Amino acid sequence: MTNHRANYTIHRKNAESFRRTYQKLLFLYTMAGLYFHIPFCKRLCGYCDFMRSVKLKYMPQVVEQMHCELETESGFLTDTALKTIYFGGGTPSLLNPVDIQRFIEHAGRVFDTSSLREITVEVNPDDITAEYARSLAATVVNRVSMGIQSLDDRVLEFMGRRHTAQGAIEAVKRLQDAGIENISVDVIFGVAGFGSESLLHTLQGVTELNVQHISAYHLTIEDNTRFGRLLSKGELRQVSEEQSQREFLAVHNTLCNAGFDHYEVSNFAKEGFVSQHNSSYWTGAEYLGIGPGAHSFAKSTRRWCSQSVEQYVEGIEYGSECLSSKDTLNEYVMVCLRRKEGIDLELVAERWGKSEAERILKTCEKFVEVGWIEQRDKMIAIPAEQFLISDAVISELFV
Repeated sequence: MTNHRANYTIHRKNAESFRRTYQKLLFLYTMAGLYFHIPFCKRLCGYCDFMRSVKLKYMPQVVEQMHCELETESGFLTDTALKTIYFGGGTPSLLNPVDIQRFIEHAGRVFDTSSLREITVEVNPDDITAEYARSLAATVVNRVSMGIQSLDDRVLEFMGRRHTAQGAIEAVKRLQDAGIENISVDVIFGVAGFGSESLLHTLQGVTELNVQHISAYHLTIEDNTRFGRLLSKGELRQVSEEQSQREFLAVHNTLCNAGFDHYEVSNFAKEGFVSQHNSSYWTGAEYLGIGPGAHSFAKSTRRWCSQSVEQYVEGIEYGSECLSSKDTLNEYVMVCLRRKEGIDLELVAERWGKSEAERILKTCEKFVEVGWIEQRDKMIAIPAEQFLISDAVISELFV
């Protein structure tokens, strides 16, 4: 008589072995990503500390300099096969879709784009007219990420956003009507002065938009922002840890109940719609960043361009650092514990030594006891509902 339980066990173990092998290959050999940083904004949001500028008069010059940089710096990558292209900012939707397509075609001349899987453009809701949506859909862009942040007009005004809640809803519908079928929206929680009802209203609203991906970020107040200056003067406060936890769980529960997979600390996806570009960052892939404010990584070297738009058009300069074995292990720990899959101890042993894998496992014992860490065979991971404490766990596991 066939032993179905034994066969199931064998198949399960084979599947688990294949999954671990695949993750190792993914971390070591994932195709490269290309990132275009469009640093221009019509208005600076109170919380944003990304490299950005309201000096729109420089945009044509910056765009042309970015084409020059793409041509001259393509050799930075050791892997010339691109998996993803991402337009971030700033506000990439200030570019005409024709200019976006021109960047993509230029990338196709200097890289192998035959296996390109995902091309994402970040957009602001108030830029998405029906005409813009149709023009964008006519390009080869196949994913759009929209910064909604909230569906409460009071919160949007407080943040300094240009759009209204209704405007964001209509912008998503315009993209869908134009035929774009992979849409991600951003929301922000942890905003002091607004109750739980505001957040729940936003979460309910975005789940009703029939989008495929949602990124939910806890508000972080940085020094070099309007919010940072208000905080230093005592005119703004941060939410308590208790409220942060309540709101994080509200985000987790609401979005998971709506059919989204909480696959990374700030990211939720419907089946088949995980962000390919961001996942490449989290799995150690090489990437080339083009534009002022963009970062690149290849051959254990991280490089960045921190110039202003005025400096950038005059000539490009980079800062850089070479990552040590310690640095790469710490980064692996950091990115993996922010992801559903967690840390592969076999990979750690192979790449950084058996002693490091044993150290990590030993350190995790106290977290396993309190439910902050789950151990599954050779994998250790933070349960998604506990992601908010990931920074505390990660710091304990650093070399």
